[in-house]
Amino acid sequence: MRVIGLDVSRSVAQVAYLQDGLVRPGGQIALRRADLEKFADRLGAGDHVVLEATGNTAAIVGVLKARAERVVVANPLQVRLIAEARIKTDKIDAAILAQLYAAGFLPQVWIPDESTLALRRQVSRRQQIVRQRTRLKNEIHAVLAANLIESCPAADLFGKKGRVWLANQPLPPDEQIGVEQRLRALDRLAEDLTQLEQPLAHATLASPRAKLLLSITGINGTVAMSLLAAIGDIGRFASPEKLVSYFGLNPAVYQSGLQPAKHGRISKRGRSHARGMLVEAAWSAATNAGPLRAFFMRVKDRRGQQIAAVATARKLAVIVWHVLTRGEPYGWERPALSAHKQRQLQIAAGMPVQKGPRKGISAAYNLKEVRDLERAQAEQAERAYQRLFSRWKQSRPKNAQPARWPQGVVKNREPSIG
Repeated sequence: MRVIGLDVSRSVAQVAYLQDGLVRPGGQIALRRADLEKFADRLGAGDHVVLEATGNTAAIVGVLKARAERVVVANPLQVRLIAEARIKTDKIDAAILAQLYAAGFLPQVWIPDESTLALRRQVSRRQQIVRQRTRLKNEIHAVLAANLIESCPAADLFGKKGRVWLANQPLPPDEQIGVEQRLRALDRLAEDLTQLEQPLAHATLASPRAKLLLSITGINGTVAMSLLAAIGDIGRFASPEKLVSYFGLNPAVYQSGLQPAKHGRISKRGRSHARGMLVEAAWSAATNAGPLRAFFMRVKDRRGQQIAAVATARKLAVIVWHVLTRGEPYGWERPALSAHKQRQLQIAAGMPVQKGPRKGISAAYNLKEVRDLERAQAEQAERAYQRLFSRWKQSRPKNAQPARWPQGVVKNREPSIG
């Protein structure tokens, strides 16, 4: 077996060959498709290629995996922790990758399939557009605040009424021009966002796994596809704790010698966008009746609402693992609300609006008696959760020292909901 280490930069990759315990340099190759294909032609059936995860890793793997026996992608953060050196060059880094892989110490990352990569690209583009829109809106708010203009009486400053109000404000001419430019940029981004969300809505409606996630309180179509893009194959997570750690929602643990373990804030390692989506879903779940709201309120009373939101996001990650692993909807699903979510996705996908008498379970959600019935069932589950944990207390381990619990940590270990 021959191990080939690639230290990848933006335009070139340094090559190192490890065979029979000897490392020899292999020079540089330009990161162009034609040059990579020439390099791949020299690979054999017994060659294993190793490289770190970078922005162009997926394209490099796509060219090399057809020729090499195996292509391995390493976690760059963990590689640096293992093999940080005072003298650092591309040749040394390529050789270290090959040596770590040959010794069995290389921390590998999962390589998504093409459909998951495409979904991740779409979700990433949507995230970028949303960030740009938020930045432009904040700039307009900053202009109003700098000129001592009161808050807009309309609910949405960037809606029709809000824009009419904004056009009549006494701003300096240069500031007025800047506001108009930002509004035009917002309109262009809104069109781009609509074009991007249509295929995402189609993908959500066509995915059985996404429909399962829609059954969970607080999760809508955007959150569902963001989670699926980050998770990929749920089978690669052996337990819900593995998925929680993948999202960076697990607390950091510090322990040395015979001292008891101390838990710090959440690690924030892994998929940051998916973690943010889970926190957003947690805030939504906190406003809807059900066991998740009971959990949120119980943690909020002891630790505050920010920590309660993070703890609820962790609880949601556990529920997501169980729902996807079992292939069953959430135990406290509200069927009419789930159907209503799917109908909203159909509208976002460009499907025609239904006219005439409303039929189906999604239309039933518009009936007050149906909403009240589902809400009453959710409130009953919420009260059952409250009764279950009203007398529950945490048992402290023997010889445990009292500790100050940092922000973002939930002390209690509770059974998962659903």
